[in-house]
Amino acid sequence: MSSRTTILEKIKQNQPAATSELPDLGTLGLESFEILDKYKAVLQGIGGDFVEVSTYEAIISFVKKNYATEKRMITTIPELAEIAATDWFNDDPHTLENVELTLIKAHFGVAENSALWVTDDLLGQRVSTFIPQYLAIVVHKKDIVATMHQAYDRIGNQEYGFGTFIAGPSKTADIEQSLVLGAHGARGLTVFLMD
Repeated sequence: MSSRTTILEKIKQNQPAATSELPDLGTLGLESFEILDKYKAVLQGIGGDFVEVSTYEAIISFVKKNYATEKRMITTIPELAEIAATDWFNDDPHTLENVELTLIKAHFGVAENSALWVTDDLLGQRVSTFIPQYLAIVVHKKDIVATMHQAYDRIGNQEYGFGTFIAGPSKTADIEQSLVLGAHGARGLTVFLMD
């Protein structure tokens, strides 16, 4: 018998006795709170912001008033072609280094942590959400679920090449707790909550 096998056998023989039952996970996702209010509060708490809109024209108006429109903006949303380029999907990802604002849609959001689920089919290119100075994501209010438990139930049987949850702007801190925004992604996130 090899040393590895001997060690594993000894571990197997010396397992501690189960002292308690495993917790019932059936209650996950049953929390009761106003989903949209929770989403907004958590998003602002982690450094993001939201704007409630009912049309893409409202988004266009907001972007024109609040972002440097003379700088490069890209989008995967055809309705926003007036303010952002839509012909960049096949560009070399390195050419996106000067993007000021990327506007995309999310499949859905999660109230408990303000995460937004996006996949390849919404991104144009994977780097599009991580390389701009600012990120704006459109999500329908009806598509916000309460918890990550419900989110994983929703994506469990989907097929996609790449998917990620995005919550708030990019943040990191060193050992002295000096917070830096935008170190690994966008410096700011605006979520357009659409009716």
